[in-house]
Amino acid sequence: MNAALKTLLATATLTVAGSTLADTFTDAQGTVTIDGTPNTIVTFDLAPLDTFDTLGVKVTGVTKPHALGYLSKFKGDDYTDVGSFFEPDVETTASLEPDLIVLGPRSAKFKDQFDEFAPTFDASVWGADFLDQFYSMTTELAAVVGKEAEAEEHLDAIRAKVSDVNVAAADAGNALFILTSGGKISAYGPGSRFGWFYDELGVQPAVQDVEAATHGEPISFEFLKDVNPDWLFVLDRDAAIGQSSGAAKALLDNDIINSMPAAQNDRIVYVDGVAWYMVAFGLTAVDTAVTEVRDALVQ
Repeated sequence: MNAALKTLLATATLTVAGSTLADTFTDAQGTVTIDGTPNTIVTFDLAPLDTFDTLGVKVTGVTKPHALGYLSKFKGDDYTDVGSFFEPDVETTASLEPDLIVLGPRSAKFKDQFDEFAPTFDASVWGADFLDQFYSMTTELAAVVGKEAEAEEHLDAIRAKVSDVNVAAADAGNALFILTSGGKISAYGPGSRFGWFYDELGVQPAVQDVEAATHGEPISFEFLKDVNPDWLFVLDRDAAIGQSSGAAKALLDNDIINSMPAAQNDRIVYVDGVAWYMVAFGLTAVDTAVTEVRDALVQ
């Protein structure tokens, strides 16, 4: 081998060794190409923030106004505020020179804008087949940051809890999932925002077609008494968004509700609103939600 060829091969070897190979990942809007493992990450949704935190991945920029409950530590000075889900601070985000930006359902519309200066991953999970979407998206997001094995451990634990709930739900009676907000009550059934509570956890719905029964309107205490669910699962939206705590319990502490078997049998379950409502599909959020239902139903 002549000297010129040796030099060419050596140069090519050094170039390959010193370069960063790009990988392509699938997000909610298509594919994203990312060079190497990201070091500077900005999130515009609490679910990926939750997942990164659970996996021990450092995040630089966060939407501080929305960091509530178990994610409130992200309001601290160690993290840069990049605006809100709905009004991102693009200038501050760009100044961080991120090598990954992660979006969710509320911020997905900004993907094209952010794609101009950093790889942008839409981690949205929404609609039917919630758990399957969650498993797939979490696995993909974990691959982006090189945490596949760690994520799979968490997902296996969640799958086992889901299986426990499926078994327990078959003999637990029926249930109604409600949300309280500003003194009003809304009911959710199969196929709704919280439909996976029935559709995938296997909880038997007290009302099959909530939309038909309520016409999309807030429900009354009398409606709850007429439906008379064996279980009542309650999400306090006011507490979830940081406005007040205990509003749902105060609202439901009345003669009508207290006369219901669900109340008398201690079967009114107040769920973690931050996990179910604000975060929804982060690793810790889903684990928390499934655990709450399992702990209630597994007697």
